[in-house]
Amino acid sequence: MYAERVLSGMRPTGSLHLGHYHGVLKNWVRLQDEYPCLFFVADWHALTTQYDDPQGIVNSSWEMVIDWLAAGVDPARAILFIQSQVPEHAELHLLLSMMTPLGWLERVPTYKDQQEKLENKDLSTYGFLGYPLLQSADILIYRADKVPVGEDQVPHIEFSRELARRFNHLYGREAGFADRAIEAVRKLGSKRARRYEELRRAYQQQGEQAAIERAHALLDEVHDLSHVDRERLCGYLEGTGKMILVEPAALLTEASRMPGLDGQKMSKSYGNTITLREDAASVTHKLRRMPTDPARIRRTDPGDPARCPVWQLHQVYSDESCQAWVQAGCRSAGIGCLECKQPVIDGILREQAPMRERAQPFLDDPKLVREIIADGNSKARHLARETMRDVRQAMGLDYH
Repeated sequence: MYAERVLSGMRPTGSLHLGHYHGVLKNWVRLQDEYPCLFFVADWHALTTQYDDPQGIVNSSWEMVIDWLAAGVDPARAILFIQSQVPEHAELHLLLSMMTPLGWLERVPTYKDQQEKLENKDLSTYGFLGYPLLQSADILIYRADKVPVGEDQVPHIEFSRELARRFNHLYGREAGFADRAIEAVRKLGSKRARRYEELRRAYQQQGEQAAIERAHALLDEVHDLSHVDRERLCGYLEGTGKMILVEPAALLTEASRMPGLDGQKMSKSYGNTITLREDAASVTHKLRRMPTDPARIRRTDPGDPARCPVWQLHQVYSDESCQAWVQAGCRSAGIGCLECKQPVIDGILREQAPMRERAQPFLDDPKLVREIIADGNSKARHLARETMRDVRQAMGLDYH
């Protein structure tokens, strides 16, 4: 059995906006207190659609990491790293490509969707077709069992599960498995070995699910048991082979409710964003210029909040009493649009203030960011090397 572990990544797009914060980063900050987490800059993924213009990727990566830190992602509680600095991602991607049916890649729903959305780009490349496979390698290399995603990304996680299942089926039954498992049982010591065999029979003959949990607890007591033997004993217990790659599960996250300045979803492509660390004067200027209910031509004209983009922001930043004030004041023309916008301005500036404060040390000394990422790269690579050692061994590619 492997430890619980969360993995998530973002393509480097430069400075992040409040949609990223409410859609992803707030969740990361919560998760880092609940599980061991790895968060990575998916710079190779950026190349799947940006292969013809990669020059800005590095600078965008550093800007994005500063935004992570500004949002409260803590390198003392999570591993932050850059995908391309852990070359084992590419090695696992290559090895998985040898056993991945082409049809599996072609049926990933987002493949055709993205082709249609980015029709101005030449995406007839293996990199684009194979990006779900690279995404799976990103997850499987760390044996992450939890991947926070929205509903639209669930097919990618299921694809990764199928890959892990296929890999384990092809390579998880090592030669002489039963003999090696019996030898591993002996290493438990006579008393624990007898108890392990009792629990194994209870599960395999009587189907007692509780026996599995008790057996795993028994194995956890043996601190000098090697990782390989532990996996053999888990497989022997459940009547399977050796589990090499962990099947990840989707950790569903709520869709972001963060609207942009025009009422559409906040997105750089729509030009309707407020960045995490945008200065107060710019934020105030943008919000004061936001469009409102077109029926309110004059100050005395009543309006309908449901037709006003500002109301959507109130639903994010205002409490119930303020929302009631907006509803009553707008419908009766008791308040003007600038009055209506002020609580939203105040709410966003309040949210951004600690972000700007947390970011400042890294802006003053960029070397601090490099050190955090260098440390994260090293930790991530250590975990990745452990997985690749087992993968090579299972595939008969261990030359040591």
